[in-house]
Amino acid sequence: MTQKDKKQAFSIYLYLGALFITSLVVSNLIFQKFFSWSPFGDVTVFGAPLFELSVGILPYPITFLITDLVSEIYGQRKANQIVTAGIFASFFSMGIILLANYSSAILNSPVDDATFTTVFGLSPLGVLASMLAYLGAQYIDITIYHFWKRVTNGRMLWLRNNFSTFSSQFIDTFTVVGLLCIFGVLPWDKFYGLLISGVIFKIMIALLDTPLLYFFVYLMRKRFNLKIGEEISLD
Repeated sequence: MTQKDKKQAFSIYLYLGALFITSLVVSNLIFQKFFSWSPFGDVTVFGAPLFELSVGILPYPITFLITDLVSEIYGQRKANQIVTAGIFASFFSMGIILLANYSSAILNSPVDDATFTTVFGLSPLGVLASMLAYLGAQYIDITIYHFWKRVTNGRMLWLRNNFSTFSSQFIDTFTVVGLLCIFGVLPWDKFYGLLISGVIFKIMIALLDTPLLYFFVYLMRKRFNLKIGEEISLD
């Protein structure tokens, strides 16, 4: 690989990292709003609508697509680096929000203290729950992904993409919903409904993002003349 190719590969890696971190931080900031989606009609699970979800779930699947793409093209170490950067960015953003929350609003402020606290006051608890879940889920996702990549000698991309995501998304959803219930952010009677809705929704998204992963991997392999299973070294 020429120096020019390596420079472009590094730039793509940075953009993917930026998209990953943005998706993660935004999902933590907006998680308190819930919505209902009924593609299958009025189906309920344990008394809760099938897809009664936090809007924070919308950008979250993007992070798993990106880590799978980075894992495939750049390797396990670079994928783990993005995950670590995302954790740091999330805690840093929550530190800023805590500081802003303790700063008193002036009388003619468009957003008063009560409104700001209502919107962002629970974010630290949400981020703590999300980060504990996310930390385990993302590293497990990357580990399982590379396990299947080794077993299949770099082939059967769909297998490692879906197997790694299904496992990690269940762990993530179970942990984050459980911790939010423990912290009192969500009532326990919502636990099973939100867990099942979250897992099914994420599995559906994982199936839908498989063609996207194939497409992006194809573009990257074609651009950098990579063989199946070959990775770009940025060191």
